[in-house]
Amino acid sequence: MRETRKSFFRSLTPWLALILLLAVPPFVWPQSWLLAYLAQTATMIVFALSYNLLLGATGLLSFGHAAYSGLGALIAAQVFNAMGVPLVLLPLIGGIGGALCGVLFGFVSTRRAGTAFAMITLGLGELVAAAAWTLPDWFGGEAGVAIDRASGPLLGSWSFGPAREAYALIAVWCCLACAAMFALSRTPFMRLANAVRDNPARAAAIGCYPRRVRYGVVVLSAFFAGIAGTLGLINVELVSTESVGMLRSGAVLIATVIGGSAAFFGPIAGAVVLTFFSVAVASVTRAWLFYLGLFFVAIVVVSPDGLAGFAQRHTTRIAAHGWRACRAAYAWGTVAALLWTAAIVLAVQWAYAVQFGADDGAVLNVAGLSLEVVSSPFRLGVVLLMLAVPGAIAAHYAIRAQARLAMPAGQTRTMGDAR
Repeated sequence: MRETRKSFFRSLTPWLALILLLAVPPFVWPQSWLLAYLAQTATMIVFALSYNLLLGATGLLSFGHAAYSGLGALIAAQVFNAMGVPLVLLPLIGGIGGALCGVLFGFVSTRRAGTAFAMITLGLGELVAAAAWTLPDWFGGEAGVAIDRASGPLLGSWSFGPAREAYALIAVWCCLACAAMFALSRTPFMRLANAVRDNPARAAAIGCYPRRVRYGVVVLSAFFAGIAGTLGLINVELVSTESVGMLRSGAVLIATVIGGSAAFFGPIAGAVVLTFFSVAVASVTRAWLFYLGLFFVAIVVVSPDGLAGFAQRHTTRIAAHGWRACRAAYAWGTVAALLWTAAIVLAVQWAYAVQFGADDGAVLNVAGLSLEVVSSPFRLGVVLLMLAVPGAIAAHYAIRAQARLAMPAGQTRTMGDAR
């Protein structure tokens, strides 16, 4: 009975963390910039989860997923401006628009799997991006298609004009979409999608049609991608040609890989991290893309299954050995990571200062404080050496502590007696 309770609370913890992330900060810090940041995070969460229906559940690598979110948002904007539908229902309209695009594009892309599917989606994404510039009457050209979210019918006393009311709608739709995709991932249809991902030949041998399954998953994924695009439309009141561009398709791929495609909540973690880099870090330094790329490479090398797999492995380690036995490894590892991070940030900011000027790279604005990066190359080298050497020593001790945890209990006791 106790194990059942522990399992229940363990499965409930990610949902509580998601709700707290979306609900608590607006009450503690009700600034408009925080509401905009959380709205972008909620949008990227739904977008990444919709992409993971393809990559994680079905094994389909797509390079044109932004086409569904952008077209869904565009259809929602056109319908809202033409008919004045309630803003509460607008994400549903965007989802239906994305699903209709999935019906069209999925019919072509799912004729092949693997690398061919990825290349077809890349071509389709480029076609949509090109059409966004060649059809300005529909896509709005450089200006895009704008909406006035307060012009729709009222919901009680709510007009959704204020940022807090719009964010509340986005947060509610984010939770609903996450719950719907979680329930979908537990259905027999998605189990068939897992079978098609793992062994399509065997799935076909038991009477399953792999192409039909892939087609259905593409349509479902496009539906939730359209919801994500419409949530972004509600936030900024604009859908532009960038919404269907390759940069956005690459961003959702990066978020999913960072978080981990094998776990349902992995893309949520990846979406939070990606939004942090693109908003918080980008407001501090123009080198945020470099830091994002470096973090992405580190995750792929150290933990190919993403942050979710990393957290699961270390949670299992703590449960097996206890916190006291693991604290030395984590303490030394944290010290090494902080020292090496500080060294990398100093080196990168100095390089950007040399390349782009003092105003672009020599100053870091953190919490309103201006931190001057070392300007002299000799002083910079000394500081980097003072950070790198202790970092290497801490990493050495962290590796030794981890190796000690990997040893059998008897051997570890023998080493302790020998000392």
